[in-house]
Amino acid sequence: MEWINGGVTAPAGFKAGGIHCGIRPNKTKYDLALIVSEKECSAAGLFTKNVVKAAPVYVSMNSLAVPKAKAIIANSGIANACAPHDMENALEMQRLTAEALQIDQQDVLIGSTGVIGVDLNVKSIEKGLPELIEKLTSDASGSDAAAKAIMTTDTVKKEKAVCFALGDATVRIGGISKGSGMIHPNMGTMLCYITSDVCIDASVLKEALKEVCDQTFNRISVDGDTSTNDSLLILANGMAGNEMITEKNADYETFKDALLQLCTALAREMAKDGEGAKHLITCRVHDCETEEKAEILAKSVIGSSLTKAAIFGCDANWGRVLCALGYSGESFDPLKTDISFSSAKGDIAVCKNGKGLAFDEEKAAEILKEDEVIIDISLHEGNEEVTCWGCDLTYDYVKINGDYRT
Repeated sequence: MEWINGGVTAPAGFKAGGIHCGIRPNKTKYDLALIVSEKECSAAGLFTKNVVKAAPVYVSMNSLAVPKAKAIIANSGIANACAPHDMENALEMQRLTAEALQIDQQDVLIGSTGVIGVDLNVKSIEKGLPELIEKLTSDASGSDAAAKAIMTTDTVKKEKAVCFALGDATVRIGGISKGSGMIHPNMGTMLCYITSDVCIDASVLKEALKEVCDQTFNRISVDGDTSTNDSLLILANGMAGNEMITEKNADYETFKDALLQLCTALAREMAKDGEGAKHLITCRVHDCETEEKAEILAKSVIGSSLTKAAIFGCDANWGRVLCALGYSGESFDPLKTDISFSSAKGDIAVCKNGKGLAFDEEKAAEILKEDEVIIDISLHEGNEEVTCWGCDLTYDYVKINGDYRT
């Protein structure tokens, strides 16, 4: 597998673009993104586990009852959730896009992100569609514009692409995502759109997406809030020309592994770009009895406000880590638990068999000053391990969310 440029336009047959159409008041920020495939695609999606779901989520879920699509359109600035005319506007957004592209309405998947409870200005979308379609391009600039158009409080765009071989065919997968706040395992306030030119049956594609999501986007947390708008969509148009994947064979595993690498990179970027964050926190729980147990324990650590605050302060307060493990709901033996911190500056053991070790506080502080801090936890009870990702809790997080709506 090789990392390449191009994001969602790296796979053959895809174009993308992004513009400012007027949904957001700041004219310097793009607010409408479009991804279009030359050919009909196998399609799959996963959505928020929040009981309160935005209208675009319901529209895309209904469209995927028949697992095919040709386009994805998404706006930023307004979530189109719990608004007076949310469903009406979501369906109109889908209809206008289909009409402009001259495709079936059901072949358009939609997404929105931003403020909840405010009506979406569909007239701005209608007015902007001709310009957006004119700017669609298969080169990297199209993916770049689309990635920027779905950003809200994100400080950097999130965009990746990979290529790999399936038999004699070269296959590509590209993705863009957004997510900075309201991020918690169950997919956070995230939009993620993935394209591929792989030839794969839609039912098998859905299984691959679910398996990969569980190991990536469902293992990140910024602030413990699960959004109303989470959407993870994938389109595969088959233009790579590989032998069609219809079962979980060797080609399926190769494809899934490449998808896993791409989604891991995007998930890490979302955790790192948490609102106000200064540190990416990687928590690795290993030597555990089961994978499920390791995941629950690691999620408890990355979700701990006290642990997040300690990392922000570069304080090797390992007691907060052990405490978070203890209230996770999972049973383990604290007297067999080891904890260490590491980063590009080295590593330092701070807890052995559930008891504190004497360690160099200055060295620990230097380790914790790095952009990525790894919390390594060994339970000495089995062979399973899981990695989850989060970020520190800073003063800026409160500032950003104190006036998010206004």
